[in-house]
Amino acid sequence: MNHTWLFSRRFSLAEVGALCLLVAAVASMTSLLPQTPEASAEIGTAQQLGEKGATLWRQLQQRYGTRNSRNAEEWVVRDYFQDKRGGVFLDVGAADAREWNNTYFLETALSWSGLAIDAQPVFAPQYAQLRPRTRFFSLFVSDTSDAVETFYVPANGPLGATSNSDFARRDEGPVEVRSVRTITLNDLLAREGIARLDFLSMDIELSEPRALAGFDIEKYRPALVCIEAHPEVRQQLIDYFHHHDYVVIGKYLGVDAQNLYFGPV
Repeated sequence: MNHTWLFSRRFSLAEVGALCLLVAAVASMTSLLPQTPEASAEIGTAQQLGEKGATLWRQLQQRYGTRNSRNAEEWVVRDYFQDKRGGVFLDVGAADAREWNNTYFLETALSWSGLAIDAQPVFAPQYAQLRPRTRFFSLFVSDTSDAVETFYVPANGPLGATSNSDFARRDEGPVEVRSVRTITLNDLLAREGIARLDFLSMDIELSEPRALAGFDIEKYRPALVCIEAHPEVRQQLIDYFHHHDYVVIGKYLGVDAQNLYFGPV
């Protein structure tokens, strides 16, 4: 079967559901994935994908080398923008300033600037020390501002923190319950004087639909969106972007099992 069409064009949102099923089916066919001992650790997520996804993963790795992002996010952003300099990002659910971060390289190597938002204030000192071009805010992004949100932080690490109690307790470990002030992206962007966006990264553990409800994507029209797409909210995300004339970028569909990448029509 010729898979070239899958990775060489953008897709309408009507096609995404079928494509996700296709990727899931191919992901089970691990015998299709060429592997080398030195690449086995780096291709962690690619082992779940099809032959084309694994090939693209290795191509990006060869071209861009090590990465700060957890998966292929940094490579995809660099590839999409062709290492454009001086862009503007919005990183929602930014977490650590450097480790497993989607925008660290953009700022430190390509002179991008922007806003980073995370409900956990523990990350603020890292941004102050390492990210002078980033304004960090410890807030919960939602569809309303100036409310209080209950936030759950698993004891085994802050990266699984969420406003969904069941999601936070999926590993059956202890969970710390906190209260966090909310803000909409529209209010924060207006307050900080951001008039345009090149890249939107969003990873907030099932709260993505609520965050998008408070974001005027028609006004800011980011050129690329990287958004985590858990099965529980995936259809809501697909519907949102379809409504606003964004399409899934087919080239990257198989290289990252955690996220979907959208661009405007």
